[in-house]
Amino acid sequence: MSRLPVELLLALRYLKPKRTYVSVITMISIIGVMLGVAVLIVVIGVMSGFDNELQQKLFGFNSHIRIERTGDSMNNYRELLPAIAAEPGVRSVAPYIAGPVVVETQTATPRIAMPYLRGVDPEKVDEIRILPESMIEGTFDVDGQGVVLGMELARNLLLSPGDPLAVYSHGKLRQLHQSSSDGPARRLSLPDDYVAQGIFDVGYFEYNANVIICSVFDAQELFFRGADAVHGLEAMLDDPYTAPEVQAALRKKLGHDYHIVSWIEDHSLLLDALVVEKNMIRFLLFFIVLVAAFGITNSQITFVTQKTREIGMLKALGAHSRLILLVFFYQSFIVGVAGVCSGLGLGLLAIRFRNEFLRWMNQRTGFDLFPEEIYGFIQLPAIVDAQDLLIICGGSLLICALSGVLPALNASRLHPIQSLRHE
Repeated sequence: MSRLPVELLLALRYLKPKRTYVSVITMISIIGVMLGVAVLIVVIGVMSGFDNELQQKLFGFNSHIRIERTGDSMNNYRELLPAIAAEPGVRSVAPYIAGPVVVETQTATPRIAMPYLRGVDPEKVDEIRILPESMIEGTFDVDGQGVVLGMELARNLLLSPGDPLAVYSHGKLRQLHQSSSDGPARRLSLPDDYVAQGIFDVGYFEYNANVIICSVFDAQELFFRGADAVHGLEAMLDDPYTAPEVQAALRKKLGHDYHIVSWIEDHSLLLDALVVEKNMIRFLLFFIVLVAAFGITNSQITFVTQKTREIGMLKALGAHSRLILLVFFYQSFIVGVAGVCSGLGLGLLAIRFRNEFLRWMNQRTGFDLFPEEIYGFIQLPAIVDAQDLLIICGGSLLICALSGVLPALNASRLHPIQSLRHE
């Protein structure tokens, strides 16, 4: 004999597929829960992937903490380097210069772009950036007026490693304007000539399309800074998430003359928007599971009506109301478990083959459904988080279980005599 409780045995027997409309409704309810859970897992997984990938790109390409002098250039940065590097949690620190520039190719039909130039210390770039590991053409060489630029920027300018280009800073453009306004007698200052030494791909469209890198020494000349003047210092931490603590310690050490900004503050609007969007999507998509739960309620109500005589027989034989309640509660719970488990499997499968499916859809529709220039990523990112899976599956199962409470209570309250008279 089976060791299962009699309530569970009856629930499983009643759920045994039969060629009735009740079985069809039950199957539709399971499919509804399955699709709702799968959609939730896929969407939340993709949103988590976006958040994680974006943070990784920010960690690898940007500094974790920026230190700037309030209202002025930093002329004493060499004195600050040892003090900042000695702070616990700081892995490395280096000077930088950054600002917008105009780039012009040296070809028969010149092309112009306005990227954001960053001057970095060539000796410390390996410690603070992923650029040397992200080169797809040429080499990372910013010595001797060499520059490296993003893949999309190089494509727009039709540049290859070894091609020359002119770079105009804001100060250089102002100087050219003053020279031209003084008349042709005054000699015009020529733009600085550089050579594209390499092309990088950091996996984020915004950086690939709008950033050009040179040495901090060339950037000092471009922006008319002295040999000891930079815009600021950038520090990389052992753990990026300790940035607020290190930031507070540096503020205490350096005083109010310096403006210290963490990566969280630099990108707070974008990161907060992703968190809010993820929570709102989770909340809204749970309504899909809620609608599927109404299907379970409907099937249970129909099932109680269909089994009214059987309920009367069980009560006449001495079955307690609790047994009847548990029979129909277990039914809704089993339907919920079947829907949640199948939805979990379908969702994880969809995440596993998301990019293959996306490429197939692009080929079939003829449209780019995930444009890189809009979303910033080459592939559709996704990450499976155990906590998200627990919330989705646990919440869905709870909704499905509760959807059968009212029909189960109604069945347990049926009077045996009235049940046996039911036609």
